[in-house]
Amino acid sequence: MDMAVTVTGNVGSDVEHRVTRTGLATAQFRLACTPRVFREGAWQDQPTTWIGIECFRGLADNVSSSLTKGDPVVVQGRLRTRSWTDTNGVIHERLVIEATTLGHDLNRGTSAFRRVNRVLVAPVEPEAGDAEEAEGSDGTEPELAEPVALAS
Repeated sequence: MDMAVTVTGNVGSDVEHRVTRTGLATAQFRLACTPRVFREGAWQDQPTTWIGIECFRGLADNVSSSLTKGDPVVVQGRLRTRSWTDTNGVIHERLVIEATTLGHDLNRGTSAFRRVNRVLVAPVEPEAGDAEEAEGSDGTEPELAEPVALAS
C-alpha cells in the first residue's frame, strides 16, 4: 500500500538533474515548509520542515526546466523512506516524497504553461524487395527509425 501525500512549500535548494547509466532521468531538490500561525495579534513563523523531493522520467526533465530555488510549489506523491549506511557503518534514514505530480502554487503567483512535445518511434518502412531484411536476418523485430515528434 502506498502512502499518498500532498504538500506545499518552497523549493529550498537548486534542482539536481541527472541521467543514470540506464538512461533514467532523475531530479531532486529539498522542499521547505514553514507554517505560519497568528498568535497574540501577529503572524509568527514556526520551525521549517525540510523534505527531499525525488522526480523521475519526464517529470524530472520538466521540473529541472521549470523550477528554481524559492519557487512556491505543490507536490503530490508517495512518501518513502530512504536508507543508507555511512563510512562508519551507521545506518541513516530520511523521509522523501517520490513525486507523481508537481507544479507552481498559483495561490502565490502566476505561471505560464508550455506543453512538451511527445516523441514516438516509428518503424522503418521496408523498400520493395527488402522484406527478408526488414524482418531481420535472425528473425528479430525490424530496426526503428529516428524519433518523430507528434503535435499535441
